Amino acid sequence: MADKAQIQEAIKTQGEVVRKLKAEKASKEQIDEEVAKLLELKVQLGGDEGRHQFTLKTAKGTRDYNPKQMAIREKVFNTIISCFKRHGAENIDTPVFELKETLTGKYGEDSKLIYDLKDQGGELLSLRYDLTVPFARYLAMNKVTNIKRYHIAKVYRRDNPAMTRGRYREFYQCDFDIAGQYDPMIPDAECLKIVHEILSELELGDFRIKVNDRRILDGMFAVCGVPDDKFRTICSTVDKLDKMSWEDVRSEMVKEKGLSEEAADQIGQYVSLQGGMDLAERLLQDAKMSQSKQACAGLTDMKQLFSYLQLFQVTDKVVFDLSLARGLDYYTGVIYEAILTQTGPVPVAAAQNGAGEKAEEGVSVGSVAGGGRYDGLVGMFDPKGRKVPCVGVSIGIERVFSIMEQKAEASAEKVRTTETQVMVASAQKNLLEERLRLTAELWNAGIKAEVMYKKNPKLLSQLQHCEDSGIPLVAILGEQELKDGVVKLRTVHSREEIDVSRAKLVEEIKRRTSDV
Repeated sequence: MADKAQIQEAIKTQGEVVRKLKAEKASKEQIDEEVAKLLELKVQLGGDEGRHQFTLKTAKGTRDYNPKQMAIREKVFNTIISCFKRHGAENIDTPVFELKETLTGKYGEDSKLIYDLKDQGGELLSLRYDLTVPFARYLAMNKVTNIKRYHIAKVYRRDNPAMTRGRYREFYQCDFDIAGQYDPMIPDAECLKIVHEILSELELGDFRIKVNDRRILDGMFAVCGVPDDKFRTICSTVDKLDKMSWEDVRSEMVKEKGLSEEAADQIGQYVSLQGGMDLAERLLQDAKMSQSKQACAGLTDMKQLFSYLQLFQVTDKVVFDLSLARGLDYYTGVIYEAILTQTGPVPVAAAQNGAGEKAEEGVSVGSVAGGGRYDGLVGMFDPKGRKVPCVGVSIGIERVFSIMEQKAEASAEKVRTTETQVMVASAQKNLLEERLRLTAELWNAGIKAEVMYKKNPKLLSQLQHCEDSGIPLVAILGEQELKDGVVKLRTVHSREEIDVSRAKLVEEIKRRTSDV
């Protein structure tokens, strides 16, 4: 081990590195990485009296959530869950880890991001990468042939984290899926309606839902001259069009994936197309696309989908986009993705200048929901290969949460981290027992109440606690109030006080805090 002087010198140098990065306003990930190195050096140096020094940091790509962040997160979850329930969904849960073989081969090029666990004695396990594959395993294992379910849980990806963009290694997914044999496009349309409802209710800003179909994509690849064995890998490259220019995507197809320049150029003509039902009709008449039975089936369903979306009144936000690919291997039909086109209302002037179109380029959050139809996944797990058609959507909760958090920071509005309705306080000494007695009465009546953990707290500090934590009411006890059988009920915001009889206190608190 290096001697103490060398470690101290290394700490000094590393400290300079951290200071320089902070001065240059480097990314949080870079700074965190160098701070971690600095902390490790300090651990080597040893602390007071040989005590072990811990490196106090969360693992790369993870984070803690403080009470304020949890309050915002809970509000988002409640909005999403109430939407899922409004559409008649049931709730399930599955283990956080699955047999490795359950997850293998389901995610295309993303399979390298799966976290494998150490052999724990006979079973090779991996942390779940999403909630869809475990859902398919659940259906096959329990012989469930139709269910409308939602599932909210953490998933794990060994990705390069971009935490400022809401991209983590451990994160929540909120999934809604409809499994069962139904008439075409009706469940698919409901999934898109759900995305529209949730994004509208959360008020994240303007958004667009892109839709496409795997059959249209595969038909397009076939008529453009892509060999069958290159469909999936070319699909993964097309999926990068939201992050890379067409020139870079074309270069990857030709130079890395070995596709002919002619085929790549033909794909380029199609993936630039966007529209609605009119585009589906136009492509059905297209000389090339009409040669593919697969593409025609997808385009006919796309027309049907748009007719249902019109009835659901969501076509204002939905666009048929041939560049949408979604890289996961298990999709078989309709696919969709919701993106924010800006994270707040477009100023009128900007909208008039056409900046509404450009706003999309400036968004750092990316996709906030995605999903599609996967009719073959359950059959992969069923011993007899029985298929259960499925369609679903996943809400990118971490990205949504990043935006909500930024909005809360930007607005002056205070975020409450508790739901306490009333603080039980006293204006004089020696009233602890009376305060505890009243608090218990309120708790027993279902009132959310707090009491200060001191025998003789100052009234001012009790009132200050209410101001700081947003508690709307204070029930004040004093000798006179006890004699008269009343409680002085103070409204914290207006400082107005009234005497309420003890018998009517619960009713009065409920009346005044019905919207809390």
